[in-house]
Amino acid sequence: MALVYAHRGGAALRPENTIAAFDHGLSVGADGLEFDVQLSSDGVVVVHHDDTLERTTKGTGRVADHTAAELGALSVPTLADVLARYPDAALIIEMKVNGIELARRVVGELRKARAIDRSALGSFYSRPLAEARTLEPSLKTGASKPETRRALYRSWIGWPVKSAVFQQFQVPERSGMTPIVTPRFVRHAHEAGVLVKVWTVNDADDMRRLLDWGVDALITDRPYIAVPIVLGRR
Repeated sequence: MALVYAHRGGAALRPENTIAAFDHGLSVGADGLEFDVQLSSDGVVVVHHDDTLERTTKGTGRVADHTAAELGALSVPTLADVLARYPDAALIIEMKVNGIELARRVVGELRKARAIDRSALGSFYSRPLAEARTLEPSLKTGASKPETRRALYRSWIGWPVKSAVFQQFQVPERSGMTPIVTPRFVRHAHEAGVLVKVWTVNDADDMRRLLDWGVDALITDRPYIAVPIVLGRR
């Protein structure tokens, strides 16, 4: 049974990665939230995608150069805020920084909120994922970019996907001209016990096609479109 995650809260209708977006994404029936995290200058895990503030807030400069309080005044929530406000939502948390300190602090926040079981971590980078896996082996993680690449190559030549450390792929359908999610890729992932969660799927026809292929989750800016489609198949 596929799930719907509101990408950055459902960025098509509300400012991305804000409480307003998360509230709205869940209100239209999304099963969970996908969002991005990094560290403030005072070491607090905050929810923001870009490393700078200009695109999505009225602030300027780098996120890492501002305190959590300063960022909060710009409607940038902390991870602790999100965990407390949505105690039942499934979460995909994307770590945007290639380092271990962010992973350590994210795992710490998840432990304090008793949110390990409902959370999955993702990152393009290997280091934060490796650190999170070491600190909390029960925490679900997505494949890093190198791990995804190796799995994709194996699927192309008909070899099974191998996973000793990750439980899911959090991937786009395509990367440039290269297809990633195909019926064969999904089949090989499932044979290895690995879930396939696809971002960012905003077109209804694409949603239906991916569900036909058996993907496990749609990560979308438009949960109000995805939810009725998925519910119609449950």
